[in-house]
Amino acid sequence: MILDEQVWTLIVDSFGKILLPGLTMTIPLTVISFILALLIAIMVALVQFAQVRILTQLARFYIWIIRGTPLLVQMYVIFFGLPKIGIIIEPFLAAVIVFSVNEGAYVAETIRAALESVPKGQIEAGYCVGMSYRQIMKRIVLPQALRTAFPPLSNSVIALMKDTSLAANITVTEMFMATQRIVAVTYEPLILYLEVGFIYLMFSTVLTKLQRVGEKYLNTDEIRREKRCLRWKMFAKNLEQ
Repeated sequence: MILDEQVWTLIVDSFGKILLPGLTMTIPLTVISFILALLIAIMVALVQFAQVRILTQLARFYIWIIRGTPLLVQMYVIFFGLPKIGIIIEPFLAAVIVFSVNEGAYVAETIRAALESVPKGQIEAGYCVGMSYRQIMKRIVLPQALRTAFPPLSNSVIALMKDTSLAANITVTEMFMATQRIVAVTYEPLILYLEVGFIYLMFSTVLTKLQRVGEKYLNTDEIRREKRCLRWKMFAKNLEQ
């Protein structure tokens, strides 16, 4: 009974100490890194979609290097390797750089596949009505591609959030490092690692719920767009009659 009370007290006392770094470090690290990764990915995907030869080769080289090497190795190179040549980066910034560059390579392939899923006939139709390449990308290709890419992008956010635990290896005080410090004092690894796993599960569940809300909104928006198109077609047909 005493042991049970001690374990319960440990769980209650450590919960806030683990959750707080999750809210102040893990979540901001995830959000900032993914936003930057998304910007990188869109540029890399558009370069490949446009088939500019030299830039496409550079983009594929970037994807090849990043996807072919472990995330932890990349992190060590940036944080522990660069100081050897005089480049010192503080832990949080180093983690942001590594996560955004790494995730950008994977997300770029997702967006590229989504771009290529848009029927070529729609692009040709855009040119036929006098639209520029920029207008076609903005009004035709990107809206459809991003809708297609939304589910895998949501999965990427969840995976990135869990991968931020690796930032503990470069002294970023996120949830996992906070847990390790408590374990070093209490010598209760099973209880505490299960607890931090539960908190990660909570965060993942929230992100999954947001993903479903986003998908529902996009589907509803698509239905509205199709209805508007149908009304315009009927209106144009009535005018012809």
